Amino acid sequence: MSTKIYMNGQFVDREDAKVSVFDHGFLYGDGIFEGIRFYGGKVFRMKKHLDRLWDSAKTINLKMPISKEELGKALYETCKINGFTDAYIRLVVSRGVGNLGIDPRTCGTPQVIIIAQALSLYPKEFYEKGIKIVTASTIRNPSDSLSPRVKSLNYLNNIMAKIEAFNAGCEEALMLNHKGDVCECTGDNIFIVKNNRLMTPPINACILEGITRNVVLEIAKELGLEAVEADFTRHDVYTADECFLTGSAAELIPVVAVDAREIGDGKPGPITARILSAFGEFVKNDDN
Repeated sequence: MSTKIYMNGQFVDREDAKVSVFDHGFLYGDGIFEGIRFYGGKVFRMKKHLDRLWDSAKTINLKMPISKEELGKALYETCKINGFTDAYIRLVVSRGVGNLGIDPRTCGTPQVIIIAQALSLYPKEFYEKGIKIVTASTIRNPSDSLSPRVKSLNYLNNIMAKIEAFNAGCEEALMLNHKGDVCECTGDNIFIVKNNRLMTPPINACILEGITRNVVLEIAKELGLEAVEADFTRHDVYTADECFLTGSAAELIPVVAVDAREIGDGKPGPITARILSAFGEFVKNDDN
């Protein structure tokens, strides 16, 4: 059975899910998106994702053509029609069809597209043994240019860093901000552990305020672990006891080496394991 894609209130077969070449999302990356998890028949942190989508829309001056309630129902309907109880959902809103030229006033109604599919971003062994990453020379877009808190369809900044990772034989790349502080990876937030203390960059460090990142901060509090949002450098990463990445697609994945520097003993650490185990329980029981 062909995958069904939600497009502007209708479901179409994957093969027929097409957008115009004049869509400003295609032409200029003019739009926003959310990557969302569907666990056990529930949209994980749906309100948080929809609130962030609306915030992104407001920042880029895009008027949403659908209500949050309607869009929430559409997320469930998309998973149901495809027979999913667990899935990764990509929710996309483009500015819509317009003319050549960047003038957004030529665009009609924004397009709302929902894609759901089974997804395993990394092989199981990566979660068990950890991954190696490298620092990219491509720095993260500064927030005074375009806030990274907007999940824009223009991901070229991240893609350029991802290419650097692949060229170095790694799966991910660490990105720094314009001050040289650690920012995030190309699609994930970063945490380090030092002396049983978790650290992750603050939202003003040019990062996306990740949904999974915030869940990990909640879990750390429940486990009685000290967790802080603070600026840090590659030196802090190199000398950390543990390191892991978080994201809706990746969930939580250990990092065992950065720039050929072994993190800790070169294996996923005990605090990472505790949080990963707690995360599995958290998604089963969370109703937010």
